[in-house]
Amino acid sequence: MLPHSYTTDPQSKSQSLASTILAASSPPQISAACAAVDSFLHHHNPDQSRHFFSIAFPTLICKLFGFDDSSPQNPNSPNGWIDAVFASNDRDFASRVFNLLSPDSVLMQSISAVDRQSLVKYVFPVERLPEWVRFVLQSNRDCRILPDLCPLFKGRVKEDSVKGTSFQIQLNVFEYYMFWFSYYPVCKGNSENSREIAVRKSRRFRLENWTSSIPGFVSAKRGSEQKTECNLYMRLLYAYLRAFVPIYDLTAHQPYRSSLLHYSTIYDGSALLQAEFLVYTLMHFWMVDNDFSPLSVNVGKSFRVSFPFRSVLGETPPTSGLGEVVKLFVKYLNLSAGAVTGGSDLVEYGGSPRWKVSGPVDVVKTREVTGVSTCLVSWNSLIQRPVYRFILRTFLFSPMGVSMKNVSQVLSVWVSYMEPWMISLDDFSELDAIGDKPAKISTKEVSQSQACGYSSSWQGYVLSNYLFYNSLVMHFIGFAHKFLHTDGVLIIQMVLKVINVLTSSRELIELLKNVDTVFHSKQAGSGKSMLNSLCKFVPSIREQMQDWEDGLCESDADGSFLHENWNKDLRLFSDGEDGGQQLFQLFILRAESELQTISGDNLANNLQCIDSLKAQVSCLFGGHIIKPMLVTPGVRQCQQSRDEIFKPRRVGSCTLADVRYKGDWMKRPISDDEVAWLAKLLVRLSDWLNENLGLSPGENNHLTSTWSYVEVSGDVCGPIETMKMVWCSIGSWLLMWGVAVAGLMRKYGLRVNLRMLASKKVVMVLLLSALFSVLKRVFCFHSV
Repeated sequence: MLPHSYTTDPQSKSQSLASTILAASSPPQISAACAAVDSFLHHHNPDQSRHFFSIAFPTLICKLFGFDDSSPQNPNSPNGWIDAVFASNDRDFASRVFNLLSPDSVLMQSISAVDRQSLVKYVFPVERLPEWVRFVLQSNRDCRILPDLCPLFKGRVKEDSVKGTSFQIQLNVFEYYMFWFSYYPVCKGNSENSREIAVRKSRRFRLENWTSSIPGFVSAKRGSEQKTECNLYMRLLYAYLRAFVPIYDLTAHQPYRSSLLHYSTIYDGSALLQAEFLVYTLMHFWMVDNDFSPLSVNVGKSFRVSFPFRSVLGETPPTSGLGEVVKLFVKYLNLSAGAVTGGSDLVEYGGSPRWKVSGPVDVVKTREVTGVSTCLVSWNSLIQRPVYRFILRTFLFSPMGVSMKNVSQVLSVWVSYMEPWMISLDDFSELDAIGDKPAKISTKEVSQSQACGYSSSWQGYVLSNYLFYNSLVMHFIGFAHKFLHTDGVLIIQMVLKVINVLTSSRELIELLKNVDTVFHSKQAGSGKSMLNSLCKFVPSIREQMQDWEDGLCESDADGSFLHENWNKDLRLFSDGEDGGQQLFQLFILRAESELQTISGDNLANNLQCIDSLKAQVSCLFGGHIIKPMLVTPGVRQCQQSRDEIFKPRRVGSCTLADVRYKGDWMKRPISDDEVAWLAKLLVRLSDWLNENLGLSPGENNHLTSTWSYVEVSGDVCGPIETMKMVWCSIGSWLLMWGVAVAGLMRKYGLRVNLRMLASKKVVMVLLLSALFSVLKRVFCFHSV
């Protein structure tokens, strides 16, 4: 039995340490608190330090990330220690906090020791979990299958001992800390977003808001935006990834390890499970979070479960401000793609064209085998779908007035994802360490640190991520068209950056075009042998398209240039009206007009950027992308209005009569003020009437009007014959007027459009009229 002083001394010291941490707000106080925590853990064994993790550690997390609710949130002052480090800009101060939280610190060693003995368990707040998990935990049936659906919660969903009907997430110390660490940028982004909305509402009627849209009142000098990311947080993130997530060699990345002889294979498996946990945690908190389709379609079908998140989460973009952390996360994990490549061709990698995208836990197979380092597969197959939907939802669901800085950061994530061959360890040199303490780099890492351009060894990567190079480009050009008027120069630069990636290598262009040709080819197995070798990737690309764009339709993106079932075809290299060549050509024309309406001294540089865009687009599609325009002599095209240039699905000086019926404004996406099913029904009925009346384009010049007449016999006997003659005369008269009206409609290019009757206002008026008529008859009946 332990003495009383032995047990109470660590407990009382932990309570005193918690008070010290809670009171620390200035840099000297925070440094002293860090030293006190380090000293306490140095002098106590794991059994004694469990009092620290029970009493003081939750307080440390609150102060570290600024989750302390006791003090009011002041946007002008730092709320947590990480914010205080960023505000102070003191390298020594940052080094002290970093040394407390680094992977090789005493704190992390104590966490590992306490978790090894399972001395402390925490319950993570449900309201801080990713949104889709919060909705799942509201259903008892879904809670029981949650560990099978998502490996992140395997063994961590427990039934509440107090509330027998509810479930909770129980974590050890390391998992609890990493959950809060992952939630910090989400909380920061949500608070900044709500703050921007409040400021926008409070300044709605100020002079600078409505004058900012007038070119003459816009100041050419932009204020420098303050950085929102925290260097300390970014360096901690990179340190945790380096320490806990293996990339090149598992033996070189496990913390506190110098030789395989010091640890058993059980430790190897736990280390890799820890890496998988960290990757899943960051992925679900940052990228999946509020996605209405958080899990793969195949996973839902295999477990016979479907979540109605669409009605709850709706068309919600990802949390703003996550671009920088997601970019670092994705770039680091894609280093494994370079390690797997190893100078060999990835087309036949793993013996399957699907590149191990069928299941959520195919990334690591070390639970069944002992050769851990040889079974490590690229992390890319695990993050493909979350990254794609993270980028796609940003482009589709960003509302008007969204910060272009956030979109630019997400675009940077996309560009770095498409160019893994340009990633090297040199990109992380600034994040290796704080102060004069260099990071240890293994020999294998040094050999892989040199980045190079695209080569045939990256063919497998491009094929397994083909939608990033084709379908996502089409979604982005729709976003660029929609937001071109907000910041024309920035949008043009973003489009140019994407095109530069696609045209960075002639081999890459040929690969993208060949896959597109095979995808749309109806006779597989004929032609070039190179195309035949790509046919086996088509089913995988179709499956990815249906899975990664699950639940998306044309109505999701206002101003989309794609038809219905847009997630079932690749349109980048299509020559049609909604193909990539037409949309890029239209964008260039609109961009030229937009730039010439902006007054400024950088007009020449902006037009030079347009010229670069023209050259790159011509390189991508071949030939001259901008076709000759029929312009009246003496009138410059730049003087045309935006409405004349920006015609849906058309380029140039075509008239409205030349626009085909398919794809015109009557078949635009369903708006919020329409009844969806009624609009679709009326559009089909209008289409049927136009086809039968000869009002569709292409039929106007070949139809001739025929007048109907009724032959009447000389003798009309009896009332029955007289009524027949009268009804035939009335029918003939109505038919004559109908043919005359149809002829006039064909003459002036008019068509039947019943869609206006699907307006909610019209439907409401009709319903109220019918209800009023019914009630009137009921009252009349009762009165009689």
